[in-house]
Amino acid sequence: MEKIKSSELIINPDGSVFHLHLRPEHLADTVILVGDPGRVELVASFFDEVECTISNREFVTTTGTYKGKRFSVLSTGIGTDNIDIVVNELDALVNIDLETRTPKTEHKSLNLVRIGTSGALQGNIPVDSFLLSNKSIGFDGMLNFYADRDSVSDLDFEKSFKEFVNWDAKLASPYVVPASKKLIDQLDGDDMIQGVTISANGFYGPQGRVLRLQTLDPDLNDKIEKFDFKGEKITNYEMESSAIFGLSKMLGHNAAAVCAIIANRITKDASKDYKPTVKRLINTVLDRLS
Repeated sequence: MEKIKSSELIINPDGSVFHLHLRPEHLADTVILVGDPGRVELVASFFDEVECTISNREFVTTTGTYKGKRFSVLSTGIGTDNIDIVVNELDALVNIDLETRTPKTEHKSLNLVRIGTSGALQGNIPVDSFLLSNKSIGFDGMLNFYADRDSVSDLDFEKSFKEFVNWDAKLASPYVVPASKKLIDQLDGDDMIQGVTISANGFYGPQGRVLRLQTLDPDLNDKIEKFDFKGEKITNYEMESSAIFGLSKMLGHNAAAVCAIIANRITKDASKDYKPTVKRLINTVLDRLS
């Protein structure tokens, strides 16, 4: 099998992957992804035992056990550009022999679950609720750089969405990727609202916020709220899940995302204190994955 060039797969002198600074033995098969490096410590506080903590830049990883199951929790920072780094390097840790720089003949699947915070785009979604994403729409265009992009995407949904909102050609073409059914089934419950999530490539203009700069389409959020594809409504904004779903699906991993709703963009309501909600969500996710 052809060796991957050193310029394409950069390995640190200690044998770890370039950005994450992890070696294969540091990684559990189930990985909790969080945006905030500070939230790694919060998730790890639920662990019964901690094996290691490794950090580089915004990427902080702690691996340990919860109720007898091994987990890693990893901070990605904000945005799908960081997800491109994280998912590719996680895959390299389990599916590439880092010593020979060749892909392994036997494929290994990871379970990647994002726990985050989010803003609701439907008036009937209360703050401090849990939103389980069954699909994610990427406004970032990152997945469009990969050849297998269409094979993992819901192309009918994409076409319908672009036509309904009159998507401007100056923007990156959105992509729509389903979450892992296996993980959805594990995580779902009476306390979860399922919906379609948008991963925006920014917090202000790309999510329709106006400070001193006007947005290209001031009516986009109104159109998003009204859009319906075969009974599916767009429920919330966040900034990472589309790339997690898309890259994971192309690389043969399972991916899901569940967010605490800390604000509602339609009703203009916001959580008075979302931190207890996030703690409850972390506990719920770890229990259901154990």
